[in-house]
Amino acid sequence: MNRKNIVISCILVIMLSLFVYSCSKKSEAKGKIGMTCMDLTNPFFKLIADIMQAEAAKYGYEVVSLSGELDPAKQNNQLSDFVAQGYDAIFLNPVDSKAAGEGVKKAYEAGVPVFTFDVQVTDEQAKDMIVSHIGSDNYQGGLLAGESMMKVTGDNGKIALITYPEVTSCILRVNGFKDYLKEHNSKLEIVTELSGKGNRSDGYSVVTEILTAQPDIVGIFAINDPSGLGACAAVQKANKTELVTIIAFDASPAGKQAVFEKKLYDSPQQFPRNMAKGTVEAFIKHLSGEEVPKKNFIPCAHYYYEDSVSDESRIAEQW
Repeated sequence: MNRKNIVISCILVIMLSLFVYSCSKKSEAKGKIGMTCMDLTNPFFKLIADIMQAEAAKYGYEVVSLSGELDPAKQNNQLSDFVAQGYDAIFLNPVDSKAAGEGVKKAYEAGVPVFTFDVQVTDEQAKDMIVSHIGSDNYQGGLLAGESMMKVTGDNGKIALITYPEVTSCILRVNGFKDYLKEHNSKLEIVTELSGKGNRSDGYSVVTEILTAQPDIVGIFAINDPSGLGACAAVQKANKTELVTIIAFDASPAGKQAVFEKKLYDSPQQFPRNMAKGTVEAFIKHLSGEEVPKKNFIPCAHYYYEDSVSDESRIAEQW
């Protein structure tokens, strides 16, 4: 190899080295944020995780997202790991509102700020250790569901509730639903309440049981779209689609399509993108010393067939 080629080769090696170094510096994050939610297989939480990662990256932070897999003990272990590994913050969606207090206390003692989203922590000591919470106005969303149930049933008949009593957001939806019926002197009779654990499989199972025990029900309110869609499958198998109206909650891509196909009458809409962005914004403001609101609730909105017809987000299978 002649002298000229050697010089060119050296220059190329130096340039390549500088490029690799530059890229490694650019990809190096300022720090890490640990995110754990109920269940990452739920599209609601998968979207939130994706948006959080994208938003945090704008500020130089990496978000590591884990699934609690509906297991409070597993989630508390995840919280402990985030603390042990020196993460800069934790974004928490509790599997169990009370049980999550154990992990929150450890984080607080270690000086790791915790921000909750969607579901609040109810442990008496731990709830005051949360820097900020953002979520849907679930009680108001429950009011919307109650309004729709009275409307579609003509306020007459027996109805069932598919609940998730371990989670504050779902408790609030049920409370709002019941309060709407009570405040409007509804003639509807709630004959049973069973937990569908927030998923399609359990929603299907409990509604199958309900239709056997209460064959004359006219309506079902399910606390989210997965359990509502499970209810749809059970009602369809029992050949009662025309007899039982189902109202869910979320207006997820699958929920929107179910409303369009008239399998669901209404699915009060949540706005998870705003929830995810708001959590990251709260962290950044807290980091810079700004005061952030302890609680921030995003209003829900009805999602009827009329809303679904020309909804581009439904067509694109988006929230």
